[in-house]
Amino acid sequence: MIKKQIKKILVALDGSKNSQRALSMAISLARNCDTKLVGMNVISNIPKKYHHLSYPEKPVLLAADNMMESAKILCAKNGILFERKIDFGDPGSKIVKFAESLNFDIIILGTRGMSGIKEKFFGSVSNYVVHKSSVPVMIVK
Repeated sequence: MIKKQIKKILVALDGSKNSQRALSMAISLARNCDTKLVGMNVISNIPKKYHHLSYPEKPVLLAADNMMESAKILCAKNGILFERKIDFGDPGSKIVKFAESLNFDIIILGTRGMSGIKEKFFGSVSNYVVHKSSVPVMIVK
């Protein structure tokens, strides 16, 4: 039954241990559903008042590229095809818009729970995605 329902899986990756656990869960689900994964990394926009502190884009893109390549290799070792998407902007809204625009069946992401009382149990990105997405969301702790 689940194989027929889940054909497109989006996994949000940021290089954290929690996103690695989300990738492992996504690989397992993709294997059970006989589908590929799309990994998405969103590089946050830095407010203009902090631009003097920001890193040049090239190292940030290189780090994202390396992370996605590692995810692709892990997927290949598990017999899963992997596509990648790197974008810039607000991670929560970019993930939701991308998932909805391409009709994904599920979004899988890790949680950090590191900011404020509002996000006591979820990180701010996972909290946003859970509350704003029309696509089902799986949170991996």
